[in-house]
Formats: sequence, C-alpha cells, structure tokens
Amino acid sequence: QVQLVESGGGLVQTGGSLRLSCVASGRTDVRYAMGWFRQAPGKEREFVAALTRSGQYTFYTDSVKGRFTISRDNIRHTVYLQMDSLQPEDTAVYYCAAGPGFEYRRITDYNYWGQGTQVTVSS
Repeated sequence: QVQLVESGGGLVQTGGSLRLSCVASGRTDVRYAMGWFRQAPGKEREFVAALTRSGQYTFYTDSVKGRFTISRDNIRHTVYLQMDSLQPEDTAVYYCAAGPGFEYRRITDYNYWGQGTQVTVSS
C-alpha cells in the first residue's frame, strides 16, 4: 500500500506560478510511475503529466506543455508539479497518483491516489 498526500495548491492570479508536492508513504521501497491529474467542476478527471519509474521520461497533456514540469525526489519520496504561466482554465482539483506505468495517460492505470489539492487561477 502507498499513501499519497498532495499540498501546494492555492489561489493565484493569471500568469502566476504554483508548485504542487505529493509525498508518498508506506511501500516506498517499490518505485512507481507517478502522475498528476486534475478535475474541474462539472468535468471528468483528466491527465496532466506523468513521470516514469526511473524518472527518465516525462509526459504532458498538450495544454500544459512548456508551462508545467513534473519531477521526483526519490530520497524524499516526493513528486512535484511546477506550474508556471497559470491560466484560468487550469483551475481544478489536482490529484497525484501512483501506478505500474503501462499507460501513463489512463486513469485506470493508477492504483493509488491522493485526496487532491485545489488550484484556483483568477483572471
């Protein structure tokens, strides 16, 4: 079992930045692929970014490429999502997830999820 706890969300103006953190506990001896997803009000949860188990490769949805960066610190068992140039359409609850890493963009590929952290971008 792995427990994930996100933090770092908040209210920011358009063009601002936030850094989300996701701390893992429990079976941290097993290295998982890590993903960030988001869910806006009235919309389905969608893929944002993912990182392979090795940390060598990253994947992003098109709308955040060049603005968001996913990274991991294996010593601290933490995954980060640096979000720059935030836009109102980035407003959502952001979730961290861990999984085996077969289909990085697919929600069902992830076994463990955090509780989410709210990001609100004001115009």
